[in-house]
Order: sequence, then C-alpha cells, then structure tokens
Amino acid sequence: MVALVQQRTFKLDWAYADDIPGSRCGPEDGPWPRPYQVLSDGEVVKELQALAKPQSVELAGRRADSLNFQPSPSTRTQDRYVIKSLTVGGREWSLTGVFDGHLGDVTVEHVCYHLPIIVAEFLEDAYADSPTRLADPSFIAQLFSRSIIAFDNAIAGDVLDLFGGIEGLANYSDADIRRVINDQHTGGANFRKARLNMYGTTALVALVDPDHSNLWVANLGDCQATLVTAMGNNGWDVRVLTTEHNGYNAEEIERVRRQHPNEPECVVDGRVLGALAPFRCLGDTPFKQPPEFTRRILYNLSPGLPDVSPWEEFLVRNRTPPYISTEPEIVHTRLQGEQYLILCSDGFVDLCGGEGHGRIVTDWATKWRHHDGNMALGLLRRALGGEDNFRVSKVLTLDMESAWIDDTALVVQRL
Repeated sequence: MVALVQQRTFKLDWAYADDIPGSRCGPEDGPWPRPYQVLSDGEVVKELQALAKPQSVELAGRRADSLNFQPSPSTRTQDRYVIKSLTVGGREWSLTGVFDGHLGDVTVEHVCYHLPIIVAEFLEDAYADSPTRLADPSFIAQLFSRSIIAFDNAIAGDVLDLFGGIEGLANYSDADIRRVINDQHTGGANFRKARLNMYGTTALVALVDPDHSNLWVANLGDCQATLVTAMGNNGWDVRVLTTEHNGYNAEEIERVRRQHPNEPECVVDGRVLGALAPFRCLGDTPFKQPPEFTRRILYNLSPGLPDVSPWEEFLVRNRTPPYISTEPEIVHTRLQGEQYLILCSDGFVDLCGGEGHGRIVTDWATKWRHHDGNMALGLLRRALGGEDNFRVSKVLTLDMESAWIDDTALVVQRL
C-alpha cells in the first residue's frame, strides 16, 4: 500500500482502471481492482498540498499560482514551471512557463532557469536600441521567437565550438574528444555543456507587457495555454491558444514530410524518426544535428550510454537534419477585462479528457472567481474530481508501483 505523505489511519476501498483519469494506465496494468485509501475532505486538502507543493507569488501587480504534481512515490517528475518578473527600462514584464522534460531532467532544469534570462536580455537589448519598438506587438512576437531559437541553438553550438564545428570533429580522435568533454576533474564545464544535448523538453512560455494590455504565448510541443475571460452574466469564454506539435497534428506531420522529401521514415508511427513524440522542442540534439554529433560526442561521454542500440534505431534514419523544429508557434492576444491564463503540461490535459477541458475550467472559474485559495490547486482538484472525495482519493492513493497518471505542471495567472 502506498504510504501517504500525511500519516493517518485510513479506510480502504477498491478502484478499477476506468476510475483513474487520463490515459497513463489501463486494463493491461492489472490486476484490477486495486486498493486505495479513502480520504476525508480535510485529508484530501493536506495530501494535495503535500504532493503538489503549490506556490503563490505577486507578479507585476497580479497573482500567479503554480504547482507540480505526481502522486506516485516511485516517480520523479520531469515537468517544471517558471514564474519571473523581468525589469526592462524600469518597467515590469511578466514571464511564466511550463516545460515537460523527457529522457531526463538535466535539460529541462537548464531551460527553466536560463531561458527567462535570455528573453530578458533580448528585451533589454531592444530597449537600449529603440525603446519605442517594445510597444509594437509584432516586433515583440518576432523578438520572443528569436530569443528562444537562439537559446536552443546555443545548446549544441557551445559544444561544437570546442571542436571547430561539426566539420571539425573529423580532426579529433575519440580519445581526444573524451579528454575534452569529460573534464569533471577540472570543474566539468564541458561535460555539462555536452550532457544537455542528450535530453529535451517541450516549452510553453507566456509574456505579458507592463501595461497588461498584451499577451504573447510561445509554444513548442504539446503543453497547452488557455485564456479564460469573464463574460459578465453570460459566464466564461474558455479559449485554447495553442495547438499540439505531435503526431496527432496532421499539419505537423505534413510539415516534417515536406521538409524531408523522399524520406518515408522521417515520421514513423506518429513519431519523429520513429522515436520522439513532440515535433517541436528544445534540446534533443540527436534529431537536429548529423549523426556524427551523437556518435562522436554523446557516445563518448563518461558516464555515458550503457546501450546505444535504441539510439542507433533512429540515427540510421537521420539523413537531412534537423527533424525537430526549434521555431515556436507565437500567438498574440489583446487583453481586456477580467481574464486568467492557464499554462499546463499535457498531464493536466490528460486528466481533463473524461469530463472535458472546457467544462472543468468553466466550473473552476465560476467557483474560484472570488476565492482566496491557490488557483492552480483548485483547478487541479476540480480535474481530479472536485468535491467527490472518492474520485480524488483514487488518484492520490492508488496502490500501484509505477506512475498511474502523467506528470502535471500548472500555472494560473491573473492578467
């Protein structure tokens, strides 16, 4: 039986695969039914707070609430979120984001920390060059995109610079490369640069100007941004601002196939080169550089890959990189009235699959409009079952060794 974060006496009941929201587990993950602990309302609140670790901060005069949720004690979440205030020309911009890492958490940690710094530097340089340009929404959209692309290019570029570019690798033996990149004994700067290229992350980043008049959302991958607008007595307008960049999006598949004609295996079973689910993301250098980058640099990292055969399965298909796009999809929206921005990883979208995202968000907005509690925590609880403690308890306390729901990062911002 999974131990609660908050220790207490408990009552047992039984859950079936259909009782667990999302698509992470199913009948094949039996035997079903599985036991879970029935929690009281107060216990649900304490357990949610302990597992999701909700945060609330003041951001440019408005509030932003956040959390990172994974109830399985055996699973380390690879989702991250960021909430930052950027001071440019004496005025305060806000930046929020969620990131869904894959293969490991090294790159997603790097992105979460350093990407806001790069965006701020681009804004500061633009202000120093011509302050009035920051009032142009189209210019900010282009700047936002350029900053993200430049950030990602540096992940591979910083390593290739050590060898004079991808062509320069031919001048180095494997032993030479190992000596350069495995420098842990002298601080490990080169090792850390190289290691970033082994992993990747989706990215969903939002920028709000100092006047709270404009919102820009930059998306790479399958996280989701939702704008919630109060419509007076007519309820709420719930508008999803993003599209998925994965194998469920026919336009993304067509884009990759168009960029790689005569390569039928550029997309296999809805995955890039038959291996990677997101079609746009940060990092994931083996899908963006020629195979020799992976074989000559990443294979020579120590400690390295115990088995390169899974990598070779897609590297043999890598003929005309890049296959993964670094160009974010930018959406600009004018802000007005009472509005909320919800940024979430695909884990939250998965949780909403049963009842429907629009219904869950509308119910949450109606209840939490004048609520002082953490907005992100309230939205998560609504997706897990709301006031139905039996439904929520099943997700929080299911007795299962592996994760039964996907990682969930969530940011809710008053605009």
